[in-house]
Amino acid sequence: MVVPGRRTVWDGVIELTKMAQEQCVDARLWASHLSANLKPVIEFPSTELAEVLVSYICWDNNVPVLWKFLERAMALKLVSPLVVLALLSDRVVPNRLTQLAAYRIYLELLKRNMFRIKDHITGLHYDNVMDSVANILRLPELFRLETSKPGVLLVEFVFKMVSQLVDACLSDEGLLELSQDSSSQWVIKSQDMEIDAPERYTQKTGSHEKLQTLNTIMAIEMIAEFLSNTVISRLLYLVSSNRASNWHEFVRRVQLLGENSSVLRNSKVLNSGDLLQLISNKRFGYSCDSKVTSLRKSNAIVDFGSLASFAGLCHGASLSSLWLPLDLVFEDAMDGYQVNPTSAIEIITGLVKTLKEINGSTWHDTFLGLWIAALRLVQRERDPIEGPIPRLDTRLCMSLCIVPLVIASLIEEGEYEFVMEKLRDDLITSLKVLGEFPGLLHPPRCVVSAANKAATRAIIFLSGGNVGKSCSDVINMKDMPINCSGNMRHLIVEACIARNILDTSAYSWPGYVNGRINQVPHTLPIEVPCWSSFVKGAPLNAAMVNALVSVPASSLAELEKLYEVAVKGSDDERISAATVLCGASLTRGWNIQEHTVEFLTRLLSPPVPADYSGDESHLIGYACMLNVVIVGIGSVDSIQIFSLHGMVPQLACSLMPICEEFGSYTPSVSWTLPSGEEISAYSVFSNAFTLLLKLWRFNHPPIEHGVGDVPTVGSQLTPEHLLLVRNSHLVTSETLNRDRNRKRLSEVARSASCQPVFVDSFPKLKIWYRQHQRCIASTLSGLTHGSPVHQTVEALLNMTFRKVRSSQTLNPVNSGTSSSSGAASEDSIARPEFPAWDILKAVPYVVDAALTACTHGRLSPRELATGLKDLADFLPASLATIVSYFSSEVSRGVWKPAFMNGVDWPSPATNLSNVEDYIKKILATTGVDIPSLAPGGSSPATLPLPLAAFVSLTITYKIDKGSERFLNLAGPALECLAAGCPWPCMPIVASLWTQKAKRWFDFLVFSASRTVFLHNPDMVVQLLRNCFSATLGLNAAPMSNDGGVGALLGHGFGSHFYGGISPVAPGILYLRMYRALRDTVSVTEEIFSLLIHSVEDIAQNRLSKESLKRLKTVKNGSRYGQSSLATAMTQVKLAASLSASLVWLTGGLGVVHLLIKETIPSWFLSVDKSDREQGASDLVAELRGHALAYFVVLCGAFAWGVDSRSAASKRRQGILGSHLEFLASALDGKISVGCETATWRAYISGVVSLMVSCLPRWVTEIDTEVLKSLSNGLRQWGKEELAILLLSMGGVETMDHATDFIIHLRS
Repeated sequence: MVVPGRRTVWDGVIELTKMAQEQCVDARLWASHLSANLKPVIEFPSTELAEVLVSYICWDNNVPVLWKFLERAMALKLVSPLVVLALLSDRVVPNRLTQLAAYRIYLELLKRNMFRIKDHITGLHYDNVMDSVANILRLPELFRLETSKPGVLLVEFVFKMVSQLVDACLSDEGLLELSQDSSSQWVIKSQDMEIDAPERYTQKTGSHEKLQTLNTIMAIEMIAEFLSNTVISRLLYLVSSNRASNWHEFVRRVQLLGENSSVLRNSKVLNSGDLLQLISNKRFGYSCDSKVTSLRKSNAIVDFGSLASFAGLCHGASLSSLWLPLDLVFEDAMDGYQVNPTSAIEIITGLVKTLKEINGSTWHDTFLGLWIAALRLVQRERDPIEGPIPRLDTRLCMSLCIVPLVIASLIEEGEYEFVMEKLRDDLITSLKVLGEFPGLLHPPRCVVSAANKAATRAIIFLSGGNVGKSCSDVINMKDMPINCSGNMRHLIVEACIARNILDTSAYSWPGYVNGRINQVPHTLPIEVPCWSSFVKGAPLNAAMVNALVSVPASSLAELEKLYEVAVKGSDDERISAATVLCGASLTRGWNIQEHTVEFLTRLLSPPVPADYSGDESHLIGYACMLNVVIVGIGSVDSIQIFSLHGMVPQLACSLMPICEEFGSYTPSVSWTLPSGEEISAYSVFSNAFTLLLKLWRFNHPPIEHGVGDVPTVGSQLTPEHLLLVRNSHLVTSETLNRDRNRKRLSEVARSASCQPVFVDSFPKLKIWYRQHQRCIASTLSGLTHGSPVHQTVEALLNMTFRKVRSSQTLNPVNSGTSSSSGAASEDSIARPEFPAWDILKAVPYVVDAALTACTHGRLSPRELATGLKDLADFLPASLATIVSYFSSEVSRGVWKPAFMNGVDWPSPATNLSNVEDYIKKILATTGVDIPSLAPGGSSPATLPLPLAAFVSLTITYKIDKGSERFLNLAGPALECLAAGCPWPCMPIVASLWTQKAKRWFDFLVFSASRTVFLHNPDMVVQLLRNCFSATLGLNAAPMSNDGGVGALLGHGFGSHFYGGISPVAPGILYLRMYRALRDTVSVTEEIFSLLIHSVEDIAQNRLSKESLKRLKTVKNGSRYGQSSLATAMTQVKLAASLSASLVWLTGGLGVVHLLIKETIPSWFLSVDKSDREQGASDLVAELRGHALAYFVVLCGAFAWGVDSRSAASKRRQGILGSHLEFLASALDGKISVGCETATWRAYISGVVSLMVSCLPRWVTEIDTEVLKSLSNGLRQWGKEELAILLLSMGGVETMDHATDFIIHLRS
């Protein structure tokens, strides 16, 4: 503190300076005296000295000699140049229009010292200097800094100085007002009046303006020099990575200056284009060495020359194969054996964002890749085989409803309107290009009419007509142009228009439709039953219902009207409305399908009527309507459609109270439908219970077999898990309003109940579920004689096996007594009147008693099957418990085999050899050795007794619509059960069923063929090897176009191709088989091993020895060599993409975590490189490293997503951080790796490159010390730029280290 009146050391400085000024003392001598006087009392460099000198000069002593004194003090480090520049920027820049010479000197000092910034931050005073700079410029206040680390302050100082120059130049040229914010963050104008300006600046205006112009030119040129300087531009890059809003504003202002500066035109060393180039995204974006960059280089998605037909689209390892994961995920979703609790919209949206970032694609290419994959999905099964599997409706749902919703979601994620408009423009261009692929656009036979109507709609619109609902229905097709036939693109465009991501301007696209019509009806005949007349109030009579069931609704308003009738109408109207909703609007109403699914789900949780006062559940009053909905959505395709829309969790939640209530009633409670059919409480319960069980793998153990703590995919699909997912939909989030899919799921969940729902909420269901789990896990026990369950068992045995029990004894297990003595006549046996839940408790004991009696000869196989069928007919829901009992008993292996000899049990001999031949045809290209199905000697085929009983029961069902929903429950369980038994149980089952259902022959044989791989792990490896060979085209001649998506997935399956059953593509076989694999960890390790070996195969096939020698001996590589290397890199990326996709589908999140945490590090530590061939090994090793990097990053991206929207992303930081810690430890020398150096370096460089270029959010989650270690390792390898990029994305925590890294980097 300075005491007034007391002389201070700074008074002496002023006196010394004034004396030296008056005596014209040399600046060096002045500095020497100053240093000698101050050295005993202060420490250099001194911030206080800098403040004294700058204050003395500005502005009372603004003379050249004092500027020389100041410059000399800076040179001798008596004062810090950075502190002086900070002081001058606050004094000189605001007064630059009056202090022209001082401003010129300031620019010179700034130019001289900024480019030598390294010299000014060395030494012990670096921290103090930057603290002083920060205080002078108020940097913490301006940038809201959370740290005082000197490196961070230095970056902000540099950014402030350059930004201040930009704003000063804009202000001087009157351009600042053109910016979005006409004010400047920096002080660039004097706050004082200028009437006291020195007289020397009152000279001629022309001279003044000339000097001002020269200053502005110099300032702009300096801005360009700063942007082009390596050190300064790298420091500014840190701002762009961590201060996005400040950086974007800075870029806009530099662009404004470059585009509008009149002074810039007078510069002899700089032009507008140069300045704009220096600030472009290309310069301040990602760049790295070419080999790493080639892994993600943006390319056109397709080669139009090679994709002129569907075959061309399918085949060839072209750039369209970059979207291979989409094809695999689409095809995988068509497997009807398991539903997914997660919406396909959410899954595919995340996958699309991942592939866009990893591939470095534009949105145009991304949308085009998405459409092509969706259309390929439809074309693979244009005429699907018959059987209890999803057919064309599910594929069309994916292509025409789910994909448009995915694109709508992606567009709505745009934070700004201009971003959303750009995405819409890219969507339009992608759909225009889609017209170049007529083979893909050809509609399946069943949707030709819908496609034609979509094309007609466009023609009517272009002809000036009204394109309202059903306009095209009443147009005379003779009046239409001859070439107005529609295709899949017309349906896609209509689906996009319905979601408001396109408008009717699409009808005017070149080539979209051709021709006009002359007579356009403006009104529809009122006698035609249609949706419009229903909305206007027409009653739901039989004719109207039949019409509406066959024609999908065209608008949300029509569905809302129908839903209102279903909830508030009379009983008959409710049934009619529910029937219509389950019709064409569900399966073919692609433009409104998400709303149909939503309303049907809501109908299963109808509201309590306002006047309801009964003691029983209000659901009983909706029994008929509920039954119509449950039956209507029970088909395989319908369930898959609900699954794709993410409604399975809420569907399960809605079915549970229905089961709980109706399962508590006896069959005497019944209702009569308008058709006269009578339905009982048993019927409603059985239909609801059967549908509920289809939503999870009920016949599997709660935790399936796995290795370690990694169960197989889908093993967590339990009632508890479904309710957990449903309850998560109740949680609100910031993104909910911008995500129409999540918002819809949330609204549906809340419409049923705003509170979380748990299994404990349904006591009767919970009791059955626990018994079901015990039945699967252990043998039956605990049946007490005389207990209610025992009484129920006795009644059911008397009912189902009454003829046998009149002369034989069937003992229920553990009953301790024999059955009732004495014969009972058939007529005297009354059907038991027990609630359904009580019957389900007793069924396992009934089946066990019957099976025991059969094995002891007291019950014939035919009587066993007939009795079980009677039980299932009495309460169809009991089939589920029968299934779970047989599943558990087969796995225990305690029953004797059943001889399928055609006497006691049905014989498969008629079809078995035929089935064997067709299995060999299906697997012809896999190279798998198929065991013979013919039994040795004269002994007949055998099955485990429970399996024989089960298949005998199932073949008693008729193949009709009434039995469909029950066969759809038993069928997958039967196949799973047979597949788990020794070979050839499944072919025997298939042979028996082909005798029953000849039209299902293709399906049954295919089901049998895919189980071949479950009996020998080597066969699975062989199938995976075929997947790699097919995708990469490694069996073809080098440089050919064979391979790609088409070779992997082919045409699907069916005897309708090429006149008979043909070999099935390996990818289809794997996708339909992998869910039955138990040791998924071993399978994923094999996939990883195949990736490693495929790199060598790629090198051998795509890089001949001659080209390898050229790449090694010719400087920069020859043109042919570069082409070969580019081809090889593309295939390496494709192999890694295939591997990551298969790992993710096979093992899910758990296996991906295990892979990244353990498998990959173990491989690096243990791999032996002693036997690698010298010569080509360096290049092959480098390719291997790139493949591993792409594989690991893609696996992580599939599991966690590129952002933080998914729940799995919360695990990313721990797993990825652990892996990067391993890499950092190896780089620090703490761990020694065993692989080739080229592989190791390429891997680390590739992982880091992909993270900084594609996944910046991942980098911010990594520990600072790990990032520092990685950057130091990259620096030692000469990858300085990549190291800087990594540090720059680590946030403020790594900015200090990044600054030091940049400053001390060799130039």
